[in-house]
Amino acid sequence: MNIPFLQKDFRQVIQEHLEKDPTECQIITQQFEKYNHPNIHLALEELFNKGGYSRTIIGVQGGFMSFMGVPLSELVAPGSVASMMGLGGAKRAPVQYANIELGDGKKLACVQSGLYLVSGPRKYVLMLRQQMMDFANQGAFYLDVMCYDQTVAEELMNAIQLLIQRNNVYRGKILSIAKNEAQRAGTGGTGIQFHSLPPVTRDKIILPDGLIQRIERQTVEAGKYSEALLKARRKLKRGLLLHGKPGTGKTLTAMYLASEMKERTVLIVTGQGLGLIEQSCQIARWLAPSMVIIEDVDLVAQERSMQEKQGCSTPILFELLNQMDGLSDDLDVLFLLTTNRPDVLEPALASRPGRIDQAYEIPLPDLECRRRLFDLYAQGLVMNVKDIESFLNKTEGASGAFIQELFRKAAIFAAPEGSPIAIEDKHLDDALHELVFVGGAITKSLLGFDSGKS
Repeated sequence: MNIPFLQKDFRQVIQEHLEKDPTECQIITQQFEKYNHPNIHLALEELFNKGGYSRTIIGVQGGFMSFMGVPLSELVAPGSVASMMGLGGAKRAPVQYANIELGDGKKLACVQSGLYLVSGPRKYVLMLRQQMMDFANQGAFYLDVMCYDQTVAEELMNAIQLLIQRNNVYRGKILSIAKNEAQRAGTGGTGIQFHSLPPVTRDKIILPDGLIQRIERQTVEAGKYSEALLKARRKLKRGLLLHGKPGTGKTLTAMYLASEMKERTVLIVTGQGLGLIEQSCQIARWLAPSMVIIEDVDLVAQERSMQEKQGCSTPILFELLNQMDGLSDDLDVLFLLTTNRPDVLEPALASRPGRIDQAYEIPLPDLECRRRLFDLYAQGLVMNVKDIESFLNKTEGASGAFIQELFRKAAIFAAPEGSPIAIEDKHLDDALHELVFVGGAITKSLLGFDSGKS
């Protein structure tokens, strides 16, 4: 008598598919980090949608004690008393999908858990399952592969892992690790956030002659010739420190480098994310060539004696140092650190080669750089300023951020007089007065204005 498919238990379904007693087959199990969920899904789709393969996915609902998902071994084992009483055994259910963020507004519906029956040149049974006890969003995914021969099962698992590495959805993207539940929910639960930074072109980087070229040599050029450097037994791992007063362009320079090295995965570590340095460096190793940007590194890397006097702990600092030391020299990972306070940096971080190889000061703009900044931020405005030289002199000691705000505020003063907005001397005077005198010391500090040079 033929039993309808839906009435067959999992053991019967698997046995008929493999045409073999499943207890005589081999099972290989691989654990994956939760953020690999979309990569696993895409790897399985690619494998079984070509080469004469076809696959059927069956939804599986685990029993109330299935904290690690339902493994294949449980599906083919004789039913327990609990399962026969309906208390704990796996049951057939709709296939469940999860919407995963892929960046650029894209989402991918990924199988959350399911039994794959694969037919083709060879027959396989796979079980994709998720750890149900998801502590701190670290729940793993497990993939079970069943085949009549262990070697064949291992070959399939290796093929899946190669596809995950080759077609990784995170490669070449700008990422950060989600820091709280709300942010993790916005990633589809993977814990990795995608970022879309505005592209920054080289003409937006206003620095003294030669400085941007030196920074590019350590970053862009070293990456461009990484294979040749590796053959010459030169290390690829490197660290770069950009330091200078607020508003001078450290972050903008980092954004330019991210825009210029599009093939390089970028991990951004800032704010509360400084507590996730280990996870960020782990992903940077996995997705090399990569760049880890740690902004305001002085927040965690102050000189140890200063932290001890202030009663501060240093676990984050130690983790940063360990991660930088732990990378092999032939791994193309670039650490880009920024700080406003190089004087308080931990000497072990700032002076030991292999952690930081080069430090560059991003200075306040000199006269020529201020002239270029005026030209840059005047774009889109009608400039009817008669004495531009006086304003260039009055802004000695001003940062690029201050000059940008100066032109924005001047445009606000000029806007009521008609469109297109035309800037005159009085508008720049009013804007400068409001920023320097009305705004006071806090505004000058926030925007980077060294009043000692004004």
